[in-house]
Formats: sequence, structure tokens, C-alpha cells
Amino acid sequence: MTSTFTLINPATAQPVGEVARAGVAEVDDAVARAVAAQRSWAALPPVARADALRAFARAVEARVEELAQLEVAESGHPIGSARWEASHVAQVLNFYAGAPERLSGQQIPVAGGLDVTIHEPYGVVGIIVPWNFPMTIASWGFAPALAAGNAVVLKPAELTPLTALRLGELALEAGLPPGLFQVITGSGSVVGQRFVSHPDVRKVVFTGSTSVGTDVAAGCARELKPVTLELGGKSANVVFADADLEKAAASAPGAVFDNAGQDCCARSRILVQRSVYDRFLELLEPAVQAWRVGDPADEATEMGPLISASHRSTVEEFLDGANVAFRGSAPLAGDPALGGGFWLAPTVVLADRGDRIAREEVFGPVVAVLPFDDEADAIRLANDTIYGLAGSIWTENLGRAVRVARGVKSGVLSVNSHSSVRYWTPFGGMKASGLGRELGPDAAEHFTETKNVFFATDADPAR
Repeated sequence: MTSTFTLINPATAQPVGEVARAGVAEVDDAVARAVAAQRSWAALPPVARADALRAFARAVEARVEELAQLEVAESGHPIGSARWEASHVAQVLNFYAGAPERLSGQQIPVAGGLDVTIHEPYGVVGIIVPWNFPMTIASWGFAPALAAGNAVVLKPAELTPLTALRLGELALEAGLPPGLFQVITGSGSVVGQRFVSHPDVRKVVFTGSTSVGTDVAAGCARELKPVTLELGGKSANVVFADADLEKAAASAPGAVFDNAGQDCCARSRILVQRSVYDRFLELLEPAVQAWRVGDPADEATEMGPLISASHRSTVEEFLDGANVAFRGSAPLAGDPALGGGFWLAPTVVLADRGDRIAREEVFGPVVAVLPFDDEADAIRLANDTIYGLAGSIWTENLGRAVRVARGVKSGVLSVNSHSSVRYWTPFGGMKASGLGRELGPDAAEHFTETKNVFFATDADPAR
């Protein structure tokens, strides 16, 4: 008999459902179905795969509100954010629906014949999705993988499987072949590990912590299996003295407190040039205190709860002994509707460079503010972490923006902005933030292997 696990609404701490916990046998059965479905899928004309993905996108578009409500219940995301996330899935599918007809190889000049390259799908791709953005991150993997001709077996996080399960149903309703896109719920140590070890899963995509990602990479290396990793972050928000300080301060809460800070791209370090450090803090305090934290079902809410009680405890440990400058607000324990949820008020900490909170990923609504002296010091401080995922640079000096962007070792940077993710531009990290890139115009190609074929036309067969 298959075991189950209980899902908890993080805003109320009340159960919202039971989901099956798959074992190795269920994973193997799913992979076997995927192998059979992939052969037929890859053999379809590119236009047929494109049409199928567009149909899938339309099915998602028709269910945006339903998917958003599931996201609110399982993740505690504010309803406005959840609607954006559901719509984003449809947009990603529509974007990669254009890939099958554009996934072209090359003709390479050679002597004695014709040489061409062909992009062939891996076969079955295993995708392991985290709990912080369950819908969006899932689509970054399955949309380009399907477009390239692969089958997908997807494991959502144990805490947040509902939207992924519904997307699997919508794929079938849209007409995708049975077995082509399957969602398997269960633990990472069982389902995820079997993706790594199964010989018919030919590529793995993992998003999650750096520690687990390292284990996934090691397992894939033993199997000579390619892997894409999007891992942790400790991104810097660098504010120079010549920046628009009012705009930089007003935008800073959204850059770190969105999704309660549970975002690998969160600008969880604000580095401020020393000459404007005090003024920036004066501007930041009212912006933080105005950040609206509360019921995720409320249209005005900007931030919901943390995902679980244990995660809240982990985040709170970072605040032990910290120099807290000021806090925002959050629902109190006495609130009859939300008091049982996993709430934590947005918190601003004044940190020193060697502090744990200034170097390690908190993954919660906590930001460390540190001063720097000059451009070289800003780059040095921004790079003073094992991570290199995202970051922001605030300056009115174009030359400085270019120099600092070249100097900061992060995969995704924005100048006078906090933008990190667009589905039509590449996304991924450096250093301990991961391997490979997702999204952008080349993502489907990353789910293929390049085959080189030479056609001899010379009379001499030795050539």
C-alpha cells in the first residue's frame, strides 16, 4: 500500500490534503512509460510538437485562477503573485512552443563531402523542483525539455506538490500523450535519487540547496549523466553614492522580502557606499515598515508566511545576537485566522563582514546592510561569498555600472533594477549557485545531444 504525507497551509498551519509518497517501483514504472512515450513524441513532425505545447499553454491559461488558489493554499504565496506565477507557466510553454521548428543544427564546411550537426533529445529527463516557486521553476524545465523531444518525469517538493499534479492533469487534457509528462510525488531521497541512478533517465535538472545539489551532481557524475543545477544565493544589492537613493531604497524591500525572502535571487545583502549609508537607512526604514504582510488571500498582501515551522526556526537562528536596526510587521499569534501560521516580520540587520548573516543564505525575510568604501571595495565585498546567482547595481555612472557588472561574479545582474528572471533571457549561477543555464532562446538546445554526420561526396572513400 502506498504511503501518504499531509500538506499544511503555511498561513494557517491547517492541513490541506494528503498526497501519495511514491517508492522506487512507482518511479521505475513511470520511467518505463516515459521511454515508450518519448519515442513516439520525438518522431512527430516539429509542427505537431509545437501545436501540442500551445494547446498545453491554452489549458493552463484557462486554469490560472485554479492554479493560483492551489499555490496560495500550499505555499502561502499572495494571490497576486500566485496568479502571475500561473500565467508565467503558460507564457513559458508558448515561448518554447516555437523551439521545435527552430532547433536547427549546422552545416560545417569540410573537404570531400557535407558535414551537418543534428540536435537529438536525450530521451527521458528527470526534473526535481523546490518548494519556493513550484509552478514557475517546474515550467523552466519541462517546457524546453518537451520542446526538444524529450519525455519528462517531474518530482515536486514534498511540501508543495499540488500545482505540479494539476499541471500533469492539464497536459493530458490538452492532448499530450500519456506517459510523456508525469508527476511523481515523494521524497528526494527516494524519487530524486532514483532519477539520478536510473539508466533510462538521461538528464537531471535540480533546483534546491547547494548541499543537496552537490550530492545530485556527484551521483550524476558516477552515471556520466548531464545535470543542470540552480542552487543557493547570497545576492548583493550594491548602492553607490551617485544612485537615485530614494528609488533604490523604495525598491529594496521587494528585492528581498518577496516570497518572504524564500528566493535564491533575493538581494539579501545591501551594500551601501559609506558616504550615503546613514541616509539610505533613513529611506529604507519607512519602505520596510510599509511592506504589507498578511493573509495571502488578500489582494493587497505583498508577503505571506514562511513555508513551515521548522524553516521559520532556521531563519530565526540567524537573528540570535544580530544587530537588528528595524523590523516591519506580521500577523501576531493572537490573530484568530492567521496566528497559527509561520510568520516572521521583515527584518533589517546591520552586519559586519565576517558575520554569518552576511555570508550565508538565510532564505527568509532578513536583509543584512553593510557599508563599503569605493568601487573596488564594493566588488570585493559583493564577491565575498561562495554564491554567485544574482545581484543589483545602483549607480548613475554608466562606466561604473559596466565595470562593476564585469567584476561581480554572478550569473544574473541588473543595473538600477532588481530583475532576475525573464523566460526569454538566460538564467543561472556561478560558483556554488549552480551549473548550466535555464530559460532564454537556447534552453531547448540544452536538452539535446549534438550528433555530427559526414556525407562523403569525394570519389576517394578514404576521405
